Amino acid sequence: MTNNSTSPARLAPPIGGFLEIEGRRVYVHRSGSGGPAVVFLPGAGAVGLDYFAVQEEVSRFTTAVVYDRGGTGYSDRLPLPRTAAAVAAELRELLRAQGLAGPYVLVPHSLGGLYAHRFAQLYPQDVAGLVWLDALHRDWDAFMPPAAGLAATERMTPDPEQLEQLRAALREWSAELFADYPEHMREPLMEAKASDEWIRSGISERGTLTDLAAELRAGPDIPDVPVVALTALGADPGVQALVGERTVREMRDGRTRMDAALVSTVSHGEQRLLTDTLHHRLCFDRPDAVVQAIRDVLDRVARP
Repeated sequence: MTNNSTSPARLAPPIGGFLEIEGRRVYVHRSGSGGPAVVFLPGAGAVGLDYFAVQEEVSRFTTAVVYDRGGTGYSDRLPLPRTAAAVAAELRELLRAQGLAGPYVLVPHSLGGLYAHRFAQLYPQDVAGLVWLDALHRDWDAFMPPAAGLAATERMTPDPEQLEQLRAALREWSAELFADYPEHMREPLMEAKASDEWIRSGISERGTLTDLAAELRAGPDIPDVPVVALTALGADPGVQALVGERTVREMRDGRTRMDAALVSTVSHGEQRLLTDTLHHRLCFDRPDAVVQAIRDVLDRVARP
């Protein structure tokens, strides 16, 4: 599914604002001070404010930035999907427009992992460290069963009936996940999450995962910077119902081996297994683990 809308974002963010990047408004919310700045890269279907609670904790000890990629969330519409290079260039321009000097600690979740890796390939001098939040890897297919491969994920485009079921599920999830958010943020976010615009942009971003992985394989490994990878291994009944128990076991094993391989490519890499949370719930169930990982990477950056 391609999102070809180029109309401006119609939903007003409850916090944060916009910067103009290449003639488009890109949503950003920054808090805290000091450096290196910590930058969160959302997954597909996620938005910057999904990471708000963790951002607030991180802002107690350094600058923390959440944002929405062009074409997603509160940012202006543009055709999706995009290349990883285009997303990386947009992020670099956004951070510079914010007056934030690099290098940065990047905190990618899910699809954000592919964009963070491309950013690191193109601008290695701007990356001080990485906190990998159960993120996608360019070699995903080498570790996963075919039923959970990138091509299979691309084909999982919901039909109209499934879309309505997805909308209902999103409302239910959002009510639970945002329960502790301030009311002025919670209600607008729940409404936006269930909107056609946000649902379709999340689906559209998953449309060329194999191309994104190929784009990354043409470039180098991540730079030799401190890395902590959090691997979420909780059992997800929804995924199991979709692909079966055996495939779920193979996916858990694949994720474990994939993140272990990632951290083995750097001098100071560490994998932390989390069995009490799910992929999409990581920052909501275990903000403590996320914040601690960020602290530890920052500490390592401070004493190379």
